[in-house]
Amino acid sequence: MAADALRGRARSPRLPLLAGLAGVAATVVAVAAGAWPALVAVAGLAGGAGLAVAGMRRVAAAQRAELSRLGELVERRAEQVTALSHELRTPLSMIKGAVDLLGEGSPGPLTPAQQRFVTVVDQQCAQVIALCESLLTQAKIEAGLFTPRLEPVDVSVVARDVVTAMRPLCAQRKQRITLDTPQVTPRIQADPMLIAQAFTNLLSNAGRFTTVGGGIDVRVAVIDTGIAVYVTDDGAGMTKEQRRRLFRRFVTGRPLADGTGLGLVITKTIVELHGGAIMVDTASMRGTTFLFTLPG
Repeated sequence: MAADALRGRARSPRLPLLAGLAGVAATVVAVAAGAWPALVAVAGLAGGAGLAVAGMRRVAAAQRAELSRLGELVERRAEQVTALSHELRTPLSMIKGAVDLLGEGSPGPLTPAQQRFVTVVDQQCAQVIALCESLLTQAKIEAGLFTPRLEPVDVSVVARDVVTAMRPLCAQRKQRITLDTPQVTPRIQADPMLIAQAFTNLLSNAGRFTTVGGGIDVRVAVIDTGIAVYVTDDGAGMTKEQRRRLFRRFVTGRPLADGTGLGLVITKTIVELHGGAIMVDTASMRGTTFLFTLPG
């Protein structure tokens, strides 16, 4: 084992760099003490500098090789997730299409019990399809294949559209959803589709953790640095440990809750791609507020 360790050290690209720097330092000390003639000192400095330069080149080459290897691994993983997502979405979309036809009564009328079963199948298909989309989006972001398409965006308009689309789902749970926006919201450079996805993810998360008959409040505010968005629910909130585990894949605020945690991970990535930041204010039994900012 000692021999293997020595061989490992000998192969390290940093050793020539360290040896060169040590040689330069020793030469300077020797000249300062008057122990070496000037010519010998120059030769020592040249040798030490040469070793240092060679070491720096080896370190840089090793770092480039490692970055290239990691990049290939990320791209390969993204390709695998993309293929898996496609293979899952295609049959699920066909199943959902057939279920939609059944729900509309195209093959014939359904009994109330059959209608309930069809509704459950439809909802579960939609949930798995959304999971496939989330996995695909996250894989693209990690592989660096997801670039925001920036344009002037009114965040209040995006918030209004998403809240309007979410109202029917909240109504099923007897939840109220309110929206507060400035009279005039300055436009910022952003990708409207990504910002809408961030809103949808946060509202879906709030809806899962808000009690039946509870409320969700959405607020858009103008701040000195740009725009701030608040999404507040009156659910059970989170403990410090649950809060610490947020923004991790496949981790949710509650151990047995619905969802995969991907929505919050993607939301955080979207906000950071725009140069913003996301924060959370929560306490057990006191609800949760997610705040994200976007630069103006």
